[in-house]
Amino acid sequence: MTVRRLFAVAFIFGCTAVAWFALGASVVHRTGSSDYALSQAVTHLWGGAHGQVAPNVSHQLPRQVTEEVIETDQEGRVIKRQVEKTIRETISIPLLSSRVKADLALEHRRKGLLWYDTYTVQFHGSYRFQAPEDVTGPVKVAFAFPSSDSVYDDFSFRVNGQEAPPADQLDRGVWFLAELEPGADADVEIGYTSRGLDTWNYHFAGGGVSTVRDFELTMTTDFGDFDFPPGTLSPTNKVQREGGWQLAWRFDNLVSGKYIGVDLPNRLNPGPLTARITFFAPVSLLFFVTVLVMLGALKHMNLHPMHYFFLSAAFFAFHLLLAYLVDHLDINGAFVLASVVSITLVVSYLRLVCGLKRALFYAGGAQLVFLVLFSYAFFFEGYTGLTVTIGAVLTLFVLMQSTGRVDWEGIFARGAETVPSPLERSAGTTS
Repeated sequence: MTVRRLFAVAFIFGCTAVAWFALGASVVHRTGSSDYALSQAVTHLWGGAHGQVAPNVSHQLPRQVTEEVIETDQEGRVIKRQVEKTIRETISIPLLSSRVKADLALEHRRKGLLWYDTYTVQFHGSYRFQAPEDVTGPVKVAFAFPSSDSVYDDFSFRVNGQEAPPADQLDRGVWFLAELEPGADADVEIGYTSRGLDTWNYHFAGGGVSTVRDFELTMTTDFGDFDFPPGTLSPTNKVQREGGWQLAWRFDNLVSGKYIGVDLPNRLNPGPLTARITFFAPVSLLFFVTVLVMLGALKHMNLHPMHYFFLSAAFFAFHLLLAYLVDHLDINGAFVLASVVSITLVVSYLRLVCGLKRALFYAGGAQLVFLVLFSYAFFFEGYTGLTVTIGAVLTLFVLMQSTGRVDWEGIFARGAETVPSPLERSAGTTS
C-alpha cells in the first residue's frame, strides 16, 4: 500500500461518508415530516394524552361592595358619588378526601416509521367535601375531561347519588348544582373508560400550588419500563405484579404545585434508529478499512483503491436497504436482511480478488463486527456508546499487538510495481 493509494482510499471514504449523511438526513426528514401528521391522525383515531384534574367544588357568596361612579350633570359638571351593590364572589371548597383508581393497559400502534404509545384507561374517583356554614345557594361541582380528543365510555358523574346532566361539549366538561345544607357532607363519584396517548397525568387542581388532604391514588399497569415525567411526584409505594406494576400515592396533608404522571414505555422506533445507525456508518467503515489495510501489511492482501470503492458501496447498500425496508418490515427483520445482503456482496466480491478463505474469514469477519454488531448496539439504548467504545478499544489492542513488529518504512517505501496483485498472489500460492 503506497501513500498515493492511501490518499485515494481516503477520498473514497470521504465521498461515501457524504452519501451516508445525505441518506441519514433523508431518513430524519421522512420521520420528522410525517411525525406531526401521523401523531395527529393517531390522536383523532385513538385519543390524546390524558391530564385528569380533580373535580372543582365552589359556591357563590353574596358580598356588598361600594363603587365610585363618575357622572356629568346637565351643566357639564363632573359629579362623583358612591354606589353600593351586591356581587357574588366565587369561593372554592376544598376536598376532604380523594380515592382515585386508574387501570392502564398499553397497546403500541405503528404509523409510518414510528410507534406510538396508546393505552386504555379505566378511571374511578370517589371524593368527599363539606358545604361551608355560610353557604347561601347551590354548590357547583365541575368536572373537566382529561382530553377533548378522546371518547368516554360508561361515563358516570354523581353527587350524593344524583346523576349529573349530560355533557354537550367535551372541552367545557360537565357540572352539577347541588342544594346542600350548611355544614353538610357530600360525596362525588366519577367513572369512565377511555383511551389516550403517550402519558397519563393527574392534577390536584387546575393550576398553581394546592393543598391535598386524605388523598390516595392507586394505579395498576400491564407493563413495566415506565417513567415519571419531570415535575411529577414519585409513588409512595410500588409493588411488581404479574405482567405489570401496582403504584400508589398516599398523602395525608400535602401542599405542592406538582402532579402525578406516568410516561408509558416507548417501543423502538424504526425511523430514529435507522437515522442513528446511518450517521454512525462512517465510523464502521473507518474501522473496516483500517483492518483491511493492516491485513494487507500482515497477510500480503493489498487491495487497489477500486476494490475499496466497491467495498464501500457494499457497506452503503446495508444502510440504503435498511432505510427503505423498515417501511415494510419489522425493524429486526429488515436489519437481518440488510446485513445478509451486505456481507454477501463483500464476501462474493473479495473471493474473486483474494480467495474465498481470506474473503470469508478476514473481510467477512471484520464486516460482521464493525458493521453488523456495531450497528446492532443501537438497539440497546443507554449501552450503545459503551459497546462501541469497548469494540474500538479491543480492535486497537489487536491491531497494535499484530503490527508491533511490522516494518512500516519498508512497506510504504515499496513501489506499486513491485507488489503483486492479490489475485496473482493467490494464484501463485495455489499453483
